Amino acid sequence: MDWHKRLNQVKNELRRQSQKFHSADTQDQQEDAMGRYANGVNFINQILKGKVPDLFRNNFQSLKSMADQELEQMRKNIGNIQRKVMENTTGGGGGGAKGKGGSGGDDDKLADGLMATIVGEKPNVKWEDVAGLVEAKKSLHEALIMPIKFPAFFTGNVQPWKGILLYGPPGTGKTYIAKACATECESTFFSVSSSDLMSKYVGEGEKLVKQLFKLANEKAPSIIFIDEIDSMCGNRSEGENEASRRIKTEFLVQMQGVGNDNNNVLVLGATNLPWGLDPAVRRRFERRIYIPLPDKIARMYLLRNKLKGLDEHLSEDDIDHIADKSDGFSGADIEILCKDAAMMSLRFAQRARYFAPVNTPTGPKFMPVEQYSNGVRECSVYDLPDRGLKLPELSRKDMLDALAKAKPSVNSDDLGQYVEWTKQFGVQD
Repeated sequence: MDWHKRLNQVKNELRRQSQKFHSADTQDQQEDAMGRYANGVNFINQILKGKVPDLFRNNFQSLKSMADQELEQMRKNIGNIQRKVMENTTGGGGGGAKGKGGSGGDDDKLADGLMATIVGEKPNVKWEDVAGLVEAKKSLHEALIMPIKFPAFFTGNVQPWKGILLYGPPGTGKTYIAKACATECESTFFSVSSSDLMSKYVGEGEKLVKQLFKLANEKAPSIIFIDEIDSMCGNRSEGENEASRRIKTEFLVQMQGVGNDNNNVLVLGATNLPWGLDPAVRRRFERRIYIPLPDKIARMYLLRNKLKGLDEHLSEDDIDHIADKSDGFSGADIEILCKDAAMMSLRFAQRARYFAPVNTPTGPKFMPVEQYSNGVRECSVYDLPDRGLKLPELSRKDMLDALAKAKPSVNSDDLGQYVEWTKQFGVQD
């Protein structure tokens, strides 16, 4: 299970219902949002009853603590409204004292929420799992590994990179290389989305940004990875929301403001739309690296990697041929291609009418065949005994059949934009 993804899903759902509650026009709408919020809290309780890695258990418990407080406040708010309605209905006077939330623990609450963005369980993606991307890996080594191993070199004007931007078409490995950083680097890794730092309440968004950098400094050396950073740091415009502008300004100040000491903090950003970034934000990312579509060698590596355990009957010529035919595919496209090819034998089994008995290390099973012969069983795949199906090995034909249906997700016009932007601002592998 992807615990980090599950944690973000729960956080986002709780945040969504909280926003609905506070923006509701009627009590019924508030009660509906509160009920859904309570369902989210119950879901966390169910998760905590199961087997959860220790770090994510701490994150879920921290999230539950905050959610319990928020749920209690919702109940109090509805209770206050109901009392006021009763007072007005019965002619009761006496203006009740308005609820006043204390601000002393605000920073602690923000910090608790941001603790959930720390990735503690390594994603198990190693540098060698990342196909190609030599320039990106070199820059990340310079920023993350060399300062720890050779601190004496990084003195005076020679400082490690403070901001690295990974940009390129969707599916080329920007987030994947960030996972490799989390696995390989002895640093605290914060994985943050723009929704983690945005808030409907005035002033809270910039507090979250400030608290994030404060936490990163406390737990240095640290990496703050912000995926789809363009959604938070887009070009400033006259019609821009004031809250967004303030968050962006705080982010700029924290990244490279006067008096800030973030020498042991790297901000790693990823975006599919580098031209949508505000120029001031772009400048803060000292190293801007284009992550292009994989070349043929990288595609061959990806094919072997994604077909690991299924490629016994695929020769080097087969892989070479498929790599040639998949020119223009992103890493994500190739992953989909491999999944589709792996499903070919299962589809064959679903439509087969004949199954031949075969001996396997785990006992006798049945393999789908095209036609009847002596000893072959005529039936449906659903008539076979449980765990009694043996699928044919993946073949070159399976790969070509899948390739015939596959389409690249990036077009040439998009690639042209990345090339032009790289000529002006970026570095290419």
